[in-house]
Amino acid sequence: MMILVAGPYRSGTGDNPELIEANVDAMTKAALEVYNKGHLPVMGEWFALPLIEAAGSQTMGDEIFNRIFHPVAVDLIAKCDAVLRIGGPSAGADEMVTTGANQGKTIFRNINEIPGLVNNRALSNVADRRA
Repeated sequence: MMILVAGPYRSGTGDNPELIEANVDAMTKAALEVYNKGHLPVMGEWFALPLIEAAGSQTMGDEIFNRIFHPVAVDLIAKCDAVLRIGGPSAGADEMVTTGANQGKTIFRNINEIPGLVNNRALSNVADRRA
């Protein structure tokens, strides 16, 4: 399955870069867990942030940022099989869940709800094979 990882990005951060980075790190760690279960994780941030920079955004939340950030993730859901909602309060992440549910996507609220594939590719298994 291709699974969109949705969690807080700016919510509760006051736009503090360190807190935003912590939110992205939490989503990235969840994405790795999804990958280790044998699925393809995606995050809207992976697509939107380079576009926002290329479009010339000057500040987080400016018109360019707002025109790209959430719309990219919403568009990405159509290509996904499921949405994994992680973290605390976030209107944007909740929007991804609602959009996914409206499109008939599976909604996971815990990484443990995601089934692992028989031949998963967990990084720990890769290390074991090298030994």
